[in-house]
Amino acid sequence: MARDVESAPLVGRADQVSKLRSALLDDVAQGHTAAVFVTGESGVGKTRLLREVGAALRDRGAVVLTGACLDIGDASPLHPLLQALRRLEAEAVAPARTSSAVRSLLRMFAEEQGGPDGAGALLERVSQGLHLIAEGRPLLLVLDDLQWVDRTTRQLLLYLLAGLGDLQLSVLAAVRAESLQGAHPLRRVLTELRRLRSVRVVDLAPLDRAATEQLATAVVGRPLGPDAAEQVWQRSGGNPFVVEELARDLRDGRDGLSDNLREIFLARVDALPQAAHEVVHAVAAGVEPVEHWLLARVVRLPEEELIEAIRAAVAHRLLDSSDDGYRLRHRLVAEVLAHELLPAERQVLHRRYAEAVTTAPAELHQARLAHHWRLAGEPTRALPAAVAAAQEAERLHGYAEAHRHWSLALQLSDRATEQAPGMEVDRVTLLGHAAESAHQCGEHARALALLEELAATGGGTLSCSLRIRRARYLASAGRSAPAEQEYRLVLEDPACTARERATAAAYLAELLVQMGRYVDAGQRAREALTLCAGVDGSTSEVVRASAALGYSDAYLEDPDAGLAVMREALAVAERSGRPSDVGTAYLHLAELLTGPLNVIEEGVVVARRGAERVAELGLGRTYETRLLAIATNGLFRVGQWSEAEKVIAAALRHRPSGADAVELLLARCRLSVGYGEVEAADRDLDAVATVLAGGGARHVLPMLTLRAGLAMWQGRHDVARQAVQRGLIESRSDDVAILAALVWHGLRAEAEAQASRTVEMDPTAVRRLREAMERVAVRSENASKLVRRVVGGFLALCAAEISRIEGASDADLWGRAAAEWDRDNHPYPAAYCRLRQAEALLSRRARPATARKLLRQAYAAAHGLGAEPMTSEITTIAGRARVDLEERVVPTTRVRAASKVSTSDELATLTAREREVLAAVAEGLTNKEIGQRLFISERTIGVHVSHIFDKLQVRTRVQASAIFLRQSS
Repeated sequence: MARDVESAPLVGRADQVSKLRSALLDDVAQGHTAAVFVTGESGVGKTRLLREVGAALRDRGAVVLTGACLDIGDASPLHPLLQALRRLEAEAVAPARTSSAVRSLLRMFAEEQGGPDGAGALLERVSQGLHLIAEGRPLLLVLDDLQWVDRTTRQLLLYLLAGLGDLQLSVLAAVRAESLQGAHPLRRVLTELRRLRSVRVVDLAPLDRAATEQLATAVVGRPLGPDAAEQVWQRSGGNPFVVEELARDLRDGRDGLSDNLREIFLARVDALPQAAHEVVHAVAAGVEPVEHWLLARVVRLPEEELIEAIRAAVAHRLLDSSDDGYRLRHRLVAEVLAHELLPAERQVLHRRYAEAVTTAPAELHQARLAHHWRLAGEPTRALPAAVAAAQEAERLHGYAEAHRHWSLALQLSDRATEQAPGMEVDRVTLLGHAAESAHQCGEHARALALLEELAATGGGTLSCSLRIRRARYLASAGRSAPAEQEYRLVLEDPACTARERATAAAYLAELLVQMGRYVDAGQRAREALTLCAGVDGSTSEVVRASAALGYSDAYLEDPDAGLAVMREALAVAERSGRPSDVGTAYLHLAELLTGPLNVIEEGVVVARRGAERVAELGLGRTYETRLLAIATNGLFRVGQWSEAEKVIAAALRHRPSGADAVELLLARCRLSVGYGEVEAADRDLDAVATVLAGGGARHVLPMLTLRAGLAMWQGRHDVARQAVQRGLIESRSDDVAILAALVWHGLRAEAEAQASRTVEMDPTAVRRLREAMERVAVRSENASKLVRRVVGGFLALCAAEISRIEGASDADLWGRAAAEWDRDNHPYPAAYCRLRQAEALLSRRARPATARKLLRQAYAAAHGLGAEPMTSEITTIAGRARVDLEERVVPTTRVRAASKVSTSDELATLTAREREVLAAVAEGLTNKEIGQRLFISERTIGVHVSHIFDKLQVRTRVQASAIFLRQSS
């Protein structure tokens, strides 16, 4: 499949080019020979690889002769060599002596008529001519399409590779693997050559998925969407030629399959023997992998003929064979062949498949059975199989697969009643299952649409149970307000049963937690638990109500008691085994730890452990995505931004929707704002705003806070002000930490506006913010001590920003704020505080040495995180103050003085968690053992140990332990 290639880059072959260049030139001594025969299917990139290697060796001083064999057999002896010599003669850059040697060899060929000396003499003269052409330089003979090589060229290869004295010769040739069938003469030649240690045969594999997407992206000229990238990968199988053709179709907006690809694959199929042709058609109609016993019943050939036919299809690189069955090498073949059979022929194939599968164990093949009976034109027989397949998928927690089967069953039900009018089909049940499976797999909009259709079948009114389902779907779609209303209607309806009211109260409590209304959530959770006491089999309701109650109690009253309730809820959920209960329990526990309680390391561990658990239970697109978003937020706060990026990438593979997507987009946006990636952050915020048309404060306030933070880095302080003021109006959350963060961003925006002098400071906005700050301080008094500590950090920031607004930025206030954030290991806000503290000192020309130190510390933290906007501001201020940010040297006298400091407060700089870690280090525990004891990941323990070393100015665990023991004695 050699062709003139457009300017598509060489992708995924750099390693092969390097290895071939070494094998053909670097590892070949003077007077020795080497050969590499590259085999592979058509279009895999053999010709391009030969061209790249040839160019690389030419640049290294080798003489390169390039030719290609023709599909005309022995009619043109030594054609590739003659072609190579003519090409070299036509090159103007060839030296005069080389050109003369080439012309002499060409004249010899023209005069040679198979004289009495025979083939041996001819080969000897050819070798002498090549020796003259080389002139002591390495010589590379590149031969493409070697499967069509003539007999004389085969003899020449054997002769040359047997050794030519002092000629350093290398041969690089490409062979189509599918052409080496049966008694092909080249097979015997390659067998002979393989015995030589200097000869290698390399099978060039297709590109992997990443390289396939890279090549397609280069051809299209823009990044591919996930669906497009997946489609190119599945259809091409990594074949570069096919990838380029499909990518050009995408680029040019062409639908369907190009005539070029269609004809190429049809030609390959048509070249098969008849029996192999039938096998490929049969596999294309099947569900891969097609087991051997199944293929035998469909094709109906004698066993020996069937095996021979399969062998031919595999050899032609159209089929792959493995222990579990047969697959098409390219799914594109199925598309091509779909139009080559008559409709009646396709139905016959599918009927044979269905009849054969019917004899197999039913529980293993219901999905296949439904597929084949449907395509055989038998909806009445396909429908029960589709239902059975959906039920089996649900039992295995495969909710996405279950939803596909329930949707198929709905389609089949219409066709079945048309084909058999008397057939009874319970469409209401099918709609109910389809809606629930859509919700479970994250297709929340689809779930709502199916539920509306289900309600319409009952006259358009919603029963209590349907209202509860609708509320669940609305909440998952990010529409909190209408979901809350639906739950309240159930609780107020006297026609609803106690079980239904208990369910509504439990789910409403969970929703209120998500909306940040913890007082209401606690009340509803207690109501739900009371209702559950009189209802049997209400485990799910108990789990949700307990998780909500624990969250409320931990936030408002006693963290330890609340966490105990939540952990018990998790244990109950695990015993019940219901996936959504397990997901709910993990979700609330991880969110509480990483959020209000600020026990971030433990929260991240719980979130990641929960993500793994719910993935096992089939809830990857929903609960796993949310848990990974929570882990990302925690990692962001403790400064592990690169690790947070990896977690986000893992979560994005699920392509979540609704509220699940909101959680992840907000987490990614935090990173984008920190990095200063404006366009990416804007896209995420716009997407979140679209989803949150009816969302609660728990999502809206963080969205507005991020919008304000992004606007400030852009210098759009008026936009930041508008976002914050909107948040103050819309706030109905009990989460004072979220509100405190919003207020800080508002005060910071006014301070930035005043400093920039591009936007006037708004006194009214400042007054409202100060009032909100006071409300936060008062309301935080009713929260638990851990929540108050988090709020205290934001209030310290607010107080310092007010000093900026008043025109006298207070360095001491900024220092106290930095200490608050240092205490809990939040490097980003701590770096911001140091920046402002240094700025305040420099503006007053006070303590210049301290200001320089603070700037360097802020720069090291921001630069280490990759926080580009903050780093840029620090650099600007340092430039004005002529501060060298890279200076790290501490005077020797200072070090000596430090060593004389009293040890009475040596551990004063450590946080409470760092003291715990240091105590375990002093016991001689490893990081892994400490992590197990403190319920923290080993990676996080490593971070703590590093911080301890920095703060104590030690280098080893022994030195750190000595300080701890001395302090404890």
